[in-house]
Amino acid sequence: METTIKSVSAVLAAPTPHMVGDGFKVSNFFPGGYKIKMSPFYMLDFNDKMELPPTNQLRGVGVHPHRGFETVTIAYHGAIAHHDSAGNSGVIYPGDVQWMTAASGILHKEYHEKEFSKKGGPFQMVQLWVNLPAKDKMSKPKYQAIQNDTIERYILPEDAGTVEVIAGEYKDVKGAATTFTPMNVYNVRLNADGEAVFNFPADFNTGILIIEGSLIINGELTAGNEFVYFKNDGEEIRVKASQDSIILVLSGEPIHEPIAQYGPFLMNNQAEIKLAISDYNEGKFGYLED
Repeated sequence: METTIKSVSAVLAAPTPHMVGDGFKVSNFFPGGYKIKMSPFYMLDFNDKMELPPTNQLRGVGVHPHRGFETVTIAYHGAIAHHDSAGNSGVIYPGDVQWMTAASGILHKEYHEKEFSKKGGPFQMVQLWVNLPAKDKMSKPKYQAIQNDTIERYILPEDAGTVEVIAGEYKDVKGAATTFTPMNVYNVRLNADGEAVFNFPADFNTGILIIEGSLIINGELTAGNEFVYFKNDGEEIRVKASQDSIILVLSGEPIHEPIAQYGPFLMNNQAEIKLAISDYNEGKFGYLED
């Protein structure tokens, strides 16, 4: 059966950035910036590269709750520290991924790591919210701390670059993360003139965030800080880099369930949102010092 091209629906410029806490200057591509269908990916925030001055102040986001979904944090420059109400903590360095399953509920805080803050320097990161199916929304919270040197890679031919498989599979290379629904998440690093081909089911919602560089993607010219959104009409995506480039590839099977969202809670209906607020107010998410 012949493979068909997955058509580009739109090349989306970064929405005007806004501050999250006092440490993250992000462009929210969806759901706020653009009303596009990217289930199971609910939210995409991109903190494009910025230079941070040295400081002794720990900038970031204070204690906040999550329920009903997963956060996926990917660092490209700088270092992000985190703590939660279950006693987990760590630092996300460039190339690392933190895959946090909030599920039934957790308190969390994240900020620029202490030593990085003292030195300052370039900072760049992505955070995704990945929805959970209804049957898994109240499962036990967990972490997957994925260090860059543990991520399996596919080396593209002709010195084109590498595909780091964070989740899913690429040409028999399996991702480091376990997921609740089928999805593919890749960091792809292409050298100038390097090419890569991806194949995803037609019904998978698919997009590519241009982290750095410029590329031609299925005939469309793209550049850094843009998001390429695809139609659900084919399987194949062809990418060619005009210069050294980094892209984040997202493709997943949609979750066909209703969504109710309120702040940091992502559930299926308003009754579940009210319960989440009540549980949070009653201290059922645990305790975490600000």
